[in-house]
Amino acid sequence: MGLFERYLTLWVGLCIVVGTGLGHFLPDAFASLGRMEVAKVNLPVAALIWLMIIPMLLKVDFGAMREVGKHWRGIGVTLFVNWAVKPFSMALLGWFFLRYVFADWLPPDQVDSYMAGLILLAAAPCTAMVFVWSNLCRGDANFTLSQVALNDAIMVVAFAPLVALLLGLSSITVPWDTLALSVGLYILVPVAVAVLLRRWLLASGGQARLDAVLARLGPVSLVALLATLVLLFGFQGRQIIEQPLIIAILAVPILIQVYFNSGLAYLLNRKLGVAHCVAGPSALIGASNFFELAVATAVALFGVQSGAALATVVGVLIEVPVMLSVVRIVNRSQPWYERRLRAS
Repeated sequence: MGLFERYLTLWVGLCIVVGTGLGHFLPDAFASLGRMEVAKVNLPVAALIWLMIIPMLLKVDFGAMREVGKHWRGIGVTLFVNWAVKPFSMALLGWFFLRYVFADWLPPDQVDSYMAGLILLAAAPCTAMVFVWSNLCRGDANFTLSQVALNDAIMVVAFAPLVALLLGLSSITVPWDTLALSVGLYILVPVAVAVLLRRWLLASGGQARLDAVLARLGPVSLVALLATLVLLFGFQGRQIIEQPLIIAILAVPILIQVYFNSGLAYLLNRKLGVAHCVAGPSALIGASNFFELAVATAVALFGVQSGAALATVVGVLIEVPVMLSVVRIVNRSQPWYERRLRAS
C-alpha cells in the first residue's frame, strides 16, 4: 500500500481544512474561480475531475465484464443495492429528515437544493475510490474490476434518467440540457478517452507500458484529487464555517444510507454464500458514491454556491472516514461472516 492509501484520511483532512480556511478568508478569489464556466460547467472543476478520474479509469479493463458470470451473485447484489436501493433510499431519507425532522432548522428556499445534492450523491456508484476500498479489505481484484466496469457502462445510460426521475419526484425542475452535458463531460468523455488510451498503450507496448504509464499518472491523479478537495471546500468555505448546523443535518441521511446500504449488501452476500473476498468490495461499492461526478453535476446544474453543491461537498467531507470505518467492520467481521460459509 502506498503512502497515499496509508495516510488517506490525513491527506483528505488536511485538504478539507486548507480549502475551508482559504474559502473563508479569500472568498473573492474563489468567487472568481467559480465564475469560470461554460454552459454552467465550471472549468477548473471539470479539468481537475478529468485529471483525477481518467488515470483511475485507465485501470478498468472493460473486458473484465466477461467475469460477470463467475461472480454473478456478488454482481447481482451490488447492482441491486446500487441501482434499486441506494438512490431511492437517499431520496426517502432526504425527504424525511430535510422536510420533516429538521425542517425548522433549514432555510426553506434551500431545501429543494439540498435534496437535489443528496440525490445526485447517491445516484452514481463510486468508480475511483473503489479500488482503494477493495485493496484495503483484501477484495477479489477481478470482481472489483468487473463490477466497476459494469457500473460505469450502466451509468452512461442510467444516470441522467434516474436523476431526472428522482428530482422530478422531489418537485425540482430538471435542466435537461445541463444534465446531459454533465453526463457527457464527466462520464462519456472520460470513459471514451480511458478506453481508447488503454487500447493504444496495450497495443503499442503491452501490459508493461500500461503499468509504466499508470505509475507515472498516479501522482497526477493524486494531486488532482487533493486539489479538487481544496477547490470544492474553498467554494463552500464560508458556508461550512458559518453553517455548522446545516452541515451536521445534511450528514445525517448520508451517514445512515452508507451504513444501511453497506450492511444490506454484506448481509445479502452472506445469505447467498458469496466468498468474503467478494462480499467485502460488494458492500463497499454498494455504499460508496461517485462524489466527483455528484459535485461536478451539482455545480453545473445549480452553481458553486448552491445548497446542492454544499450537500455533495458534505458527502465528500464524510465519505473517506465513513468508508474507512466500513472497511474496518468488514475486515473484523470476517470470522463471523465465514462461519456461515463453513456451516453450509
